[in-house]
Amino acid sequence: MNPFDKQTAIPGVKKIIVVASGKGGVGKSTVSTNLALALRKYGNVGLLDADIYGPSIPRMMGAINQKPTVTNGTEINPIERYGLKLMSIGFLAEEGAAIVWRGPMLFKAMDQFFRDVKWGELDYLVIDLPPGTGDVQLSVVQKVPVAAAVIVSTPQNVALIDAKKAIDMFERTQVKIAGLVENMAYMLNPVNGEKMQLFPKGEMESYIAAKGIKKLVEIPFNPNVSLGSEAGIPIMESYSDSAESKCFQELAAKLVETI
Repeated sequence: MNPFDKQTAIPGVKKIIVVASGKGGVGKSTVSTNLALALRKYGNVGLLDADIYGPSIPRMMGAINQKPTVTNGTEINPIERYGLKLMSIGFLAEEGAAIVWRGPMLFKAMDQFFRDVKWGELDYLVIDLPPGTGDVQLSVVQKVPVAAAVIVSTPQNVALIDAKKAIDMFERTQVKIAGLVENMAYMLNPVNGEKMQLFPKGEMESYIAAKGIKKLVEIPFNPNVSLGSEAGIPIMESYSDSAESKCFQELAAKLVETI
């Protein structure tokens, strides 16, 4: 039997969007967080941190000291912050504690996040996937119907190499790829407003053109984005009129139209 035929919708959740990169350090969690905040314009939104080994959503959302409550012995109530419903292994373990689990434990944890968390009625659930193309990614696409995948990459080929692997995985598992986000695409010179390249431009343009994949947005580099994430106040919440926030708003609008 095809394992992808066993997908079961999460009760009350209309659309699931996964955010992936194949590689760590390209700003995937930052994109996930701010995308989820931008999607609030279109309905009720949840954000699931599926990075079991390196959860970052609790800190980025300013909720590192919060713990979910449990009702009826098994029902987990998600954390609520900035109008989003949140769940992460980071809410259940100490921030510096290592999660030392094999595949079956990861599968069980993901199943609990899908079935035991009281998500309620959500128009969109954004899932921040970990780096790679392993157990967690397979667990997600096998267990729940994914409306679309968003791929995040920085401009250089060393990041694109892993983004290609994420794209290949979603193609093999028949998940719709909404498009690619080029993060830290450039930095505006504060003196003259010219675009400066922080990373060498790789083969991204020719690759996505050959694959027929859309580039959804180019997000500029701005230290305020990472500072906001460190402080637990994402840029979409602290400075919604910034160029970066407008990119996330554009990304949300394109996704809503696509799915």
